[in-house]
Amino acid sequence: MSAKYTLRNLPQLFYSEGRYCKSAIRSRSRCTVRSYATQKSLGTGPAKTPRKLVTVLGDNGKVQWKDLSIREKAARTTQQSFNLGVIVTGLLMTGGVAYLLYTEVFSSDSKTRQFNRAVDRIRADSRVKEVLGSDSKIRAFGEPTSSRWARAGPIASTLRRDSTGAEHFQMHFNVEGSMRSGVVKLYMIRTQGQTDFEYKYLALDVQGD
Repeated sequence: MSAKYTLRNLPQLFYSEGRYCKSAIRSRSRCTVRSYATQKSLGTGPAKTPRKLVTVLGDNGKVQWKDLSIREKAARTTQQSFNLGVIVTGLLMTGGVAYLLYTEVFSSDSKTRQFNRAVDRIRADSRVKEVLGSDSKIRAFGEPTSSRWARAGPIASTLRRDSTGAEHFQMHFNVEGSMRSGVVKLYMIRTQGQTDFEYKYLALDVQGD
């Protein structure tokens, strides 16, 4: 039997299982709802922003090697090679400074150490105190200089080895006390088998009254 429809039973909207459905008749049957994708539900997440190009000066190391292009790999290799060169140069400079510091200050052959030993001998000698004044006021320094920035120049010294293998060390420097000033001259020899230099003379030349 065919059914007649009036305005009263025209398709109506009713809410079923979270969606609005149309039904031509009032029925308890479950409506079939066809789902449609919306712009909000498209995709699995937010769109990825394009990453920054890796360059020699703009590489933070966050991008993995496999994700780099050939040009970017070349840029990273160049940057890492430069960094390695800086590190190696710093190590070489540090080693050079350490070697220079040892040979010039701490080594038994350094002129700085021989200078300090000679100054201690001069200050401890009673005859020097009578001529120059109190040992606490005796000042030792290198070559005089006219520079306003440097009070004294380098200490003059020579080291040579003769045909027998013996080493000859000579040095002279200036001393100044509360009474007078003068020049200290020393001569030392170290033969083969010796560990330290041996004084041949340590003399003080004092200026006249």
